[in-house]
Amino acid sequence: MTAFTAMLEKQAWLGNLQVKVLAGPVLILMILGMMILRLPPFILDLLFTFNIALAVMVLLVSMFTQKPLDFAAFPAVLLFTTLLRLSLNVASTRVILMEGHQGGDSAGKVIQAFGEFLVGGNFAVGLVVFLILVIINFMVITKGAGRIAEVGARFMLDAMPGKQMAIDADLNAGLIGEDDARRRRSEVAQEADFYGSMDGASKFVRGDAMAGLVIMGINIIGGLLIGMLQHDMSFGDAGRTYTLMTIGDGLVAQIPALVISTAAGVTVSRVNTEQDVGQQMISQLFVNPQVMILAAVVMGMLGMVPGMPNLVFLIFTALLGGLAWYLLHEKEKLLVAQAVSSAQPVPTQEAPEASWDDVQLVDTLGLEVGHRLIPLVDRRQNGELLGRIKSVRKKFAQDVGFLPPVVHIRDNLELGPNAYLVSLKSAEIGRSEVFPGRWLAIDPGQVSGKLEGTPTQDPAFGLPAVWIDSSQREHAQVYGFTVVDASTVVATHLNHLLHRHAAEMLGRAEVQSLLDKLGAEQKSLVEDVVPKLISLTAFQRLLQNLLAEEVPIRDLRSILDTLAEHAPKQQDLGELTALVRIALGRAIVQQWFPGEKELRVIGLDAQLEQILMQAMSGSGALEPGLAETLMQQAEKALTRQEAGGDPPVLVVQHSLRAVLARFLRRRLRHLVVMSQAEIPDDRLLRVTQLIGGK
Repeated sequence: MTAFTAMLEKQAWLGNLQVKVLAGPVLILMILGMMILRLPPFILDLLFTFNIALAVMVLLVSMFTQKPLDFAAFPAVLLFTTLLRLSLNVASTRVILMEGHQGGDSAGKVIQAFGEFLVGGNFAVGLVVFLILVIINFMVITKGAGRIAEVGARFMLDAMPGKQMAIDADLNAGLIGEDDARRRRSEVAQEADFYGSMDGASKFVRGDAMAGLVIMGINIIGGLLIGMLQHDMSFGDAGRTYTLMTIGDGLVAQIPALVISTAAGVTVSRVNTEQDVGQQMISQLFVNPQVMILAAVVMGMLGMVPGMPNLVFLIFTALLGGLAWYLLHEKEKLLVAQAVSSAQPVPTQEAPEASWDDVQLVDTLGLEVGHRLIPLVDRRQNGELLGRIKSVRKKFAQDVGFLPPVVHIRDNLELGPNAYLVSLKSAEIGRSEVFPGRWLAIDPGQVSGKLEGTPTQDPAFGLPAVWIDSSQREHAQVYGFTVVDASTVVATHLNHLLHRHAAEMLGRAEVQSLLDKLGAEQKSLVEDVVPKLISLTAFQRLLQNLLAEEVPIRDLRSILDTLAEHAPKQQDLGELTALVRIALGRAIVQQWFPGEKELRVIGLDAQLEQILMQAMSGSGALEPGLAETLMQQAEKALTRQEAGGDPPVLVVQHSLRAVLARFLRRRLRHLVVMSQAEIPDDRLLRVTQLIGGK
């Protein structure tokens, strides 16, 4: 029985699939058939009624969608509905010219109803109404919707590079995964395609309006000639008969066209929110009681002017006043409820004795937020920042090689309302401000315009930035700004701080977890090195040395292999760290020069290098004057290197690397100092900037 039911369900699914696949071809064949075959009046009535129903359905769908891509098929629907109306015009023209001399419902009851009932059988009134509908459709709705679609397509295409950069930035920061990035790129491309298609599809409706005027003229002239010459009708009878039918035919086609044009205007003029058009209008028009009061006053004053329809104006005055009273009443109820909840007395309890439960251990990682940022981290309000922090920790673990501590989040009323603070072992390591509901436009250095907003700096990298409103977001992307929301700003800052303080977060527990994980596959290697050759504490210190210079520790096996070879003869952690760096050289180079054969780096002048070698071999310290000169020239070389778009990497002799790294990174935190021994043999060095050169 179950197999039989499954077979029936499969057949039903295949049947539904075939219906969907055949819907488009069948519709095209129907349209061609209406243009070629002679249709009886009853079939015309059915098709005209179907056309009206289809137009109403399209309008309702456009009203209830929340963003344009929810109705991505609209350009194609616009094309098919336009072709359907034109084919109906052709079919009805054939019937009117062939059977119109009989009068009445010879061309169908729908055309008769629109020609006689709606305009009272007066062809002059019908002609005026038809022309007004055409003008409204052609000059107002279609032209406006076409202009909006044109501008939207232009801005969407101009904003695509900025949006792609923002997606790549989120991906690189670990805020999103590959699947999310692929989906967001697809949405950006679909939005551009949609607005471009709408820009072209709006021309269909304009052409349809022009075709309606031409068809009406042809029907009237052709009807007069056929009625007078073929059916011996008088000029008046022929004019009345054929003109009424033509006007009915035009009205029954133009009213759906007007509805479809309105749907097009609604679709391209909406703003992307979580509400449909009706909800947006109600929630934004009828929400302010002051607006209702002022509107009621104006309508009341107009209602008291002599000669005006006083009753009508006073009715609307009463309605607006009642709505204002209702809104004020609801606002007062909300304020009272808030006051009651805040004023409820807190039951007093006797203070308990102190216990060990009162001792609070220090959180390794903490994030404290001001009260306006609480919705970003509130799980009940679907705070976006929580998911982004999870992604940051996962990305960090994949890139660096160990799992960072859990971020403990709490609110802090002593902070500013929009401020946040990142702490490591209860010590502050970063602080900034973000504004929920606004966007941070970051200047990457090549923007083409200026924005109005609150100037600031990107907290992660110190780049100049501006907090802007949502209305300026697309303009900022067009100008070349990288635009991110408040949650992304905090997550990116946190990610930067995690990498910067990775060495301080690596504790004995994390090191032991790494060894246990590798021991499941390489048990003998782990046991031979830790703790036989090097203690767990010394091994932890070595890994911290690597992390302090942003060297990932993912390749734990290579690190242990190097220690197994050199630890029996060398116990100095500095020398062991240098040997491990040489073993990880290919990974270090790949980190800063991914896929590049030629490495464009900063170098030392040969004379300066000799002076430094002599200083290191002598006293082991740099003279103050030499040290300051070296720092200044290094800053200038680093600035020129970054201006040329090259990585901030300095390559020196192996014996100088450790000393120069400790000295230069005091002020040049993002400078990377590498040893020539760490460069693989298959890579070429090219010195683009020189420290100490003339």
